[in-house]
Formats: sequence, structure tokens, C-alpha cells
Amino acid sequence: MTPQNIIIKNGTVFDPVNRIDGEVMDIAVSNGKIVERVNESSAIVIDASGKVVLAGGVDIHSHIAGPKVNMGRILRPEDHYRNLKPKTAVKRSGVGTSCPSTFTTGYDYSEMGYTTVFEPANPPLKMLHVIDELNDTPMLDKACYPLFGNNWHVMEYLKDNRHDELAAYVAWMLKSVKGYAVKLVNPGGVENWKWGGETTPLDEPVKHFDVTPRQIIQGMCNAVKRLNLPHQMHIHANMLGTPGNYETALETLDSVRQIAGANDGKPVIHLTHVQFNIYGGTNWMNLSSGAEHLAKYINNHNHASIDIGQIVFSDTTTMTADGPFEFKLQGMTGARWINGDIEAETGCGIVPIHYKKSNYVHAIMWITGLEASLMIDDPWKVCMTTDHPNGGYFTTYPRVMAWLMSKKARQKLTNKVNKRARSKTALESLDREYTFSEVLISTRAGTARLLGLKNKGHLGVGADADIAIHDLDFRKIDPSTTPRKFRKAMQKAVYTIKDGEIVVKDGEVVKSVPGRIYWADAKVSDDLARTVETDLRQKFQDYYTVQMSNYIIAEKHIVNSTPVRVNAEV
Repeated sequence: MTPQNIIIKNGTVFDPVNRIDGEVMDIAVSNGKIVERVNESSAIVIDASGKVVLAGGVDIHSHIAGPKVNMGRILRPEDHYRNLKPKTAVKRSGVGTSCPSTFTTGYDYSEMGYTTVFEPANPPLKMLHVIDELNDTPMLDKACYPLFGNNWHVMEYLKDNRHDELAAYVAWMLKSVKGYAVKLVNPGGVENWKWGGETTPLDEPVKHFDVTPRQIIQGMCNAVKRLNLPHQMHIHANMLGTPGNYETALETLDSVRQIAGANDGKPVIHLTHVQFNIYGGTNWMNLSSGAEHLAKYINNHNHASIDIGQIVFSDTTTMTADGPFEFKLQGMTGARWINGDIEAETGCGIVPIHYKKSNYVHAIMWITGLEASLMIDDPWKVCMTTDHPNGGYFTTYPRVMAWLMSKKARQKLTNKVNKRARSKTALESLDREYTFSEVLISTRAGTARLLGLKNKGHLGVGADADIAIHDLDFRKIDPSTTPRKFRKAMQKAVYTIKDGEIVVKDGEVVKSVPGRIYWADAKVSDDLARTVETDLRQKFQDYYTVQMSNYIIAEKHIVNSTPVRVNAEV
């Protein structure tokens, strides 16, 4: 079906990319794109008077699909009943909050005004499962970052100083399993742990491979840069969830500073869910926020970006490829758990958790994420996330937005958290309140830019017609003083338009559409590609329980496959 012509009239438009900050104007849509004008007589007219008109939300990091999410669903049947989605004439039924079913995920995001979501970590061996679930997740454009940080082939190429072959291997992998970007999780540390070792500092060699996490980080960052991938290296740093780990986080960022070089000011590394990676202190009793150290570094360097991983006090499910972290978390909480070892590639773990305001550690975690958001000056370097579901559900995003925009909202909750935690942080002294445009940078414009999505995150002519309209009138609602009203307005979109089609009206899905799946296709030299493919055929025989031909995902299996083609410098 051809998308409708639409005119959105008299809306208050916010579009940071095009420097529009609350201007009353019209937006025209035709053939799924934003255009200068359309014939009003042949268009659907939406009166957006007294409402804000925004680009659809773009989430850079949310665990929504794949084997670990599915294991979370199995592990937590009690999670299902908290968000029952009955079948309607348009929607399929669904369940779940921290581990929602695929259709529920799409509906809930769309009803909140989001149109693009990227799944941030899955083993290449399991990517067919990911693709199947992304195919089943409606309403959204999607992609996935395969894991490389504990990959045997990566470490062997680095050990042998075969950097051209490493870059070509990354290109082969992304094309073969239809991945979008490179993800590292506790590089080298998961592999060491699987051999009975401990979480690994940056310069401790990985058992059996004689390379260090620092070499993995630098080698992979260099490969990503040479491949010209659309998104920079996406990293979950070593020592996650450990007191004093802010030092490792800063060391990780600084390890690739020279690789950035004259990179036109573009980031080469994205440090994800930093709240889990920027703690001070030496033990759990004196845990403190290290946000000030991170903010100082980010404010003084342009080669790095971050997302927050803000926790929200709730009962949720942690899931990560950082198996050793989950093992330690299970030991501390005594909760149910699952750990997995994915051959030659990575590991994973899943542990439920209930973040409590009265808990000293949990309060420090909540404060740390907000401090980092408020202390980093440039919102283009900061993406707002909860690392769904690790810090909280993606449906709590409006609550996090309210905390960023309202000191009053932050203070109200600060008054309820552990008193000893309050005494050890700077949050109450921070007067900064995000503007609405800064929130949109952190949830739309900036995330799209970091992902290399030129047609997302803005409302300029030629952009994808992914649009959210919210019942928010800044003449009547001041987010600083009435954060609850602001939060309510952002929770449900009055309209969500996806590729020029109205899919949500008055906060309810009225049409289900499939969305795209993006993946990166980096072209390397033919000779190098053939050399690496020959290497891999032997390695599959040596290491894997599957044949190489069964590892590769055919494009025909992907609904609305959208390759992003780039020419590599190798």
C-alpha cells in the first residue's frame, strides 16, 4: 500500500538537526518522506495545534531480541502478567515488561513515539534467532550489533599482527550474519573467565591467545575505522559493576585516542551504559559515583560518545554477554540465573534484580547515571538509555526525561533514597536542567547521527517520515515545575507516523507495519576477502559445530532488508 500524503498543520516543531526550537509550522509528507509541500486536497490533514511535532525516537541500545532475551522470558514467567496486551483488530496479543514478547515490544515503542531501535549484543552464531525475532517485531526499524570482544578468530588475527585480515574478517562477519556494528563486551575478560580466570584488567593477557584486552580494543577500533562502518565501535568495558571501575573506563577511552587522530571530530568509540562502568570507591561499603571523572574526560575529548544506562527503581531482568559479571551478581543476590558459553565467540548471563530506593548501592547507581548526564556539557555525546532491561524498562523513558529536565523531579526522588548514598554524591548540587531540544538530541537527533542514519532523527526535507506528535503545550506545561504532566504527555503519542503511515492514534496502535532491518556491507579488496574466506573455512572445521555454509544468513530471510554499503580502506 502506498503511504498517504499527510499535512501536519500548526504544530510546535522541535528539530535540533535543523535548528528548529519550538517553531509553529507545517510538516508535509509524501511517499514515506518529508517533503516541502503536498496538495492539501489530496492529503490527510492533522491539526497539531497546541502539540509538539518531533522526529520519531531512535534508541541506540536496547535488548529486544535474540537468545538471551528469549532465555529471560523463560526464566521469568512472573514478568509476563505485568503487561498484558490483549488481541485487537490490529494488534496481536502479547506479554511482558522487562522481557516483552516481540509484538509487544514493537507496539509499546510505537505508542511512545519511537520508530527505530537497535539491539546491542548477540553472538554471531545465534544471529538467525535475532533476525527471526526482529522480523516479528513490528512498527520499528531495527538492527543488531554482533559480539567480537572474545572471538577466537579476532584474537588469533591480533596475535599474528594480521590487521588487514582482521578488518576483512569483521566485514565478512557483518555481511554474513547481517549485523550493523561491532560490539565488544568485557573484551578478553569473558574468555579468561570461561577458562577459570577472573575479570580481566586491560593489560592482563587472555589465556591461550597471548593478547590483552587493550590490544583487542585498539585492534578492533582500528578495523572499524578502516572499514568506514556507519557506527563506531560499541563497547561494554572491562570491570563492569566493580567499585573503582571508572579508572578502567577512562583507560579504555584513552586507549583509542590516537586511533581517532584527525577524524573530523567524529567519535571512534561509544562507551555504553556508562552508569555501570563509572563507580568510585574500593568496595561495596564505600561505593561512590565516578561520574565527575567521566564527564571531565568526555568534555575534553571528541573521540568518544556514551549512553547512560540509567537505572529506574523497579523489578527487572539483567542480561549481558558479560558472563562473569552475571555470575558475581547471582552470588550477591541469590536469584535465579542462567549462564551460557557460545562456542568460539562469547558467553552470557541472566539474573533478575529488584532495584530498591533504600539500598545504598542501588541509590548510588541511580545517582551516578543522572550525574553523568548532567555533568557532560554536550548532549550530542550523550544518548539517553536504560540499557533495557538492565537498568529499567524502555517504557520508563519519559520518567528519565523528566529527571533530566526537572531538578524538582530529581529532588523528590532523592529525598526518598538511601540517606548515606545522598551524602556521597553531587546530584543535589547540580542545577542543570535539560532543555526539551537537548532531550531530543539524546533520544533522536544525536542517536541517529551516531548510528550514521542520515534520514532519521530530524524533520528536514528528504528525511524518513518517522514522526511523533505529543499532547504537550509548553504554554501550559513546564517540565521543570510540573514534571508529572510532562511525563504523562510523553508516555503516549497522539500520533506516531512510520514511513508516512499513521500507525498510532491517541496512544493506540491503529495499523501494524513491519519496519526495516539494517545491516552493514563493507566492501574490502577481492584478494583480501578471498584470503580470509579460505582461512575461515579451515577455522570452521577446527572450532565450530556448524558448517560455515549454515552460519551465513541469506538476505531472503530478512523482512525489508536494508543494507548500508560502504567502501573500506583495506
